Amino acid sequence: MTDGPALLELEGVAKHFRSRDGKGTVVAVDGVDLSIRPGETLGIVGESGCGKSTLGRLMLRLIEPDAGRIRFAGENLLGLAPAALRQRRRDMQLIFQDPYASLDPRCTVGDSIAEPLVIHRIGDAASRRRKVGELLDLVGLESDAASRYPHEFSGGQRQRIGIARAIALEPKLIVADEPVSALDVSIQSQVLNLLADLKARLGLSYVFISHDLAVVEHISDRVAVMYLGRIVELAEKRRLYDRPAHPYTEALISAIPEPDPEHRQQRIILAGDVPNPEAPPPGCPFHPRCPKAMPRCQTDRPPTYHLANGGTPHLVDCHLHAPTP
Repeated sequence: MTDGPALLELEGVAKHFRSRDGKGTVVAVDGVDLSIRPGETLGIVGESGCGKSTLGRLMLRLIEPDAGRIRFAGENLLGLAPAALRQRRRDMQLIFQDPYASLDPRCTVGDSIAEPLVIHRIGDAASRRRKVGELLDLVGLESDAASRYPHEFSGGQRQRIGIARAIALEPKLIVADEPVSALDVSIQSQVLNLLADLKARLGLSYVFISHDLAVVEHISDRVAVMYLGRIVELAEKRRLYDRPAHPYTEALISAIPEPDPEHRQQRIILAGDVPNPEAPPPGCPFHPRCPKAMPRCQTDRPPTYHLANGGTPHLVDCHLHAPTP
């Protein structure tokens, strides 16, 4: 990870969807500021429905934001014409949650991996076949896998195929959307180790989206915690896990399974469910479930507070950290 200019920058990015009945608005992403540095893995965690996957697709401009700015390597993504955006997408790829659903069952594995090369008109048929063989070897699969079909592979092998396709264009950034949640625990570790190895060998940057904080802790450099469309805490991984500043982060970390019974911590049980994004509560969106809520939390939306952290930013949206008058 480098300390130079950000590879990807988001400023005030927001996305709203029409409700199913067409009468209301669902706030999926609500004014997110975020940056990813070259060579970094940024983990994004939160409960289902908090907006993680929508944010990942906004980063790649797979869906269009309603507000905000997105810059990649200093270039305004939202200002690119379709042809220029297609060219830029060589540098940005996506790994999907369900490896089987993301692969066309009618296409061989070789054709699926070569498809990005065909779309971007890279090489001829012979060079693409060689490239597919190299990619399969890179992700730990035999070269004869190219002639087989997705249903002939296990879930872990299919995810390796998806990873091979994602790195085919030699991207700089990969958004991995719950890439191991559909896999057995033993296979999860293999895929995580593969992603870490590819990061080191190819100089990749990752945005790693997950609801599993133990997985995110294993792979990330920094972690952003999302709640109801907003980043409520952002910090370097070790700082966030050792000293969480937001009550929501504390509750999530307390739910991580601890294999040593002598070191189990007290589980924080949150009251109620995530609020309806069509009608978010006033003030702090977390206050109806927060065990530390104060009267002002019900009316005043907290700004982002910068906590002292010896140089690395630790940001939190919580009135508990408001400066003392």
